Amino acid sequence: MKAAVYHGKEDIRVEQVADPSLDAGDVLLKIDACSVCGTDLRTFRNGDKKIAPPRVLGHEFCGTVVESKNPNANVKVGDRVVMYIVLSCGECKYCRAGRENLCVSRTTMSYHYDGAFAPLVKVPAKAVNRGSLFKVTTEQSSQQMSLAEPLGCVANAHTHLGIGLRDKVAVIGAGPIGAMHAVLARLQGAQSVHLIDINPKRLDMMQRFDIDGTIVSDKEGSHIAESLELTDGDGFDVVIVAVSNAFAQADALEIAGKGARVEFFGGLPKSNPTAVLNTNHLHYKELVLSGSYSERISDFRTAYQLIQSGRFPADKFITHELPLDRITDSFLMMESGEALKVCINPQLS
Repeated sequence: MKAAVYHGKEDIRVEQVADPSLDAGDVLLKIDACSVCGTDLRTFRNGDKKIAPPRVLGHEFCGTVVESKNPNANVKVGDRVVMYIVLSCGECKYCRAGRENLCVSRTTMSYHYDGAFAPLVKVPAKAVNRGSLFKVTTEQSSQQMSLAEPLGCVANAHTHLGIGLRDKVAVIGAGPIGAMHAVLARLQGAQSVHLIDINPKRLDMMQRFDIDGTIVSDKEGSHIAESLELTDGDGFDVVIVAVSNAFAQADALEIAGKGARVEFFGGLPKSNPTAVLNTNHLHYKELVLSGSYSERISDFRTAYQLIQSGRFPADKFITHELPLDRITDSFLMMESGEALKVCINPQLS
C-alpha cells in the first residue's frame, strides 16, 4: 500500500510500504479520512526527536473495521470507528486518577505506532482491550468524525474553565484549534466570543462560525486596547491562547479581567520554551492560569458524542479534501491560510 512516511525534517515521502499484519488482539481499519494536524505540520517543518523514522504519520482519523483478531473487541468488522490515540499503562498514579494523557509511559499512534496517512492502519491489542475504539452510530461523515481527536484535546482544556452565561471569552489564534475553542465556548453558553489573530485572512474564515467578532493583532498593541474597549474596560472573563507563541501568552494576561481564567493551550517550542509574563496581573487581578496537554479518554468520548449529536458544526471546519499524494500540499495550504482544515482521503487516487 501507499503511505505518507516520515523520514526526517522536511522529508515525508508517499511510498510503498507493506500492508499491516495483525497479531492476536489487533484490529485492522480501512482509513476513510485522516485530517492534517498542526502537529503534523510542525513535524514536517522541524522534525521530532520523539519519532523514530521511518514512521507513517496521521492521528486524526475515522475508518472502518475490515479485520479483527480480538474476539473481545467492542467493535466488529463493518463498523465505522474513531480512536482515542493515547496508549497508557493503566497503572501509574496518573492513569489511576483517570488522567491517561499524563501517563508516565504513554505511547501514541503516529509517534510510536504507524498512523493513518495510509489506506490501512493496525490498532494494537492494548488499545482495543482498553476500549479505545468508538463506533460511529450516526450519519456524520468520516471527515467530520476525524475531528473527534483534536476536539477532545480542546474539551480537556475547557474542563478547567467553567465557561457559562456571564462570560466574555477571547481566543487568541484563529486556526482550526482556536475555532474549536470558540465554538465550544459558545455551546457552553458564553455571553460573547471573540477571536484574535495577526492574519486577517484567517479571521475572515472565522465568520462561518457563531462568534461575535474578530480582532487583528499587531505589534503596536492596538488589539489590547480594542479588547479592553469591547469589554467596557474590564477585560475578558476567559482568555484561551490557542497558538504556540510567547507574545500571545503575555497578551493573554493583559486582556484578562479581574478574576479571569486564562488557558495556555499551545505549548512553546522546546528549543525556546520561555515567555516573559507580567506576573503582577496574576497577583493583582487574581487570575487563574491553567495549561492542558492532549486529552483523557473521557474528553475524547465527550468530543465523539458532541460531533455525533450534530450540535458541533464539524462540516464548517473541513475546507479541503486531498488524496494522499498531495500531503505536502496540505502543509502549504495550512501555512498560507488558504485552508482551515485539510482532510486526507487515502482511498482517493
